[in-house]
Amino acid sequence: MPGDVQEAITSSGLQQEYDSRPPYQRNDYIGWITKAKRTETRQKRIEQMLSELKVGNVYMKMSWSGQNKYSNK
Repeated sequence: MPGDVQEAITSSGLQQEYDSRPPYQRNDYIGWITKAKRTETRQKRIEQMLSELKVGNVYMKMSWSGQNKYSNK
């Protein structure tokens, strides 16, 4: 995971929420963020991911009602 993304997740206190997402969502978020060509776009995507993790029932601006069975508890 890129350092800036990890730092954003950690500093926002959303590591547990990130870890509880299914692997395909975690991979999608990272791929989507790293494909941004502009710094502004990358930051906007990080902010969207953090917002969705905080809300909990949103994934890529779509409703998501997944279970936390992927948590590493």
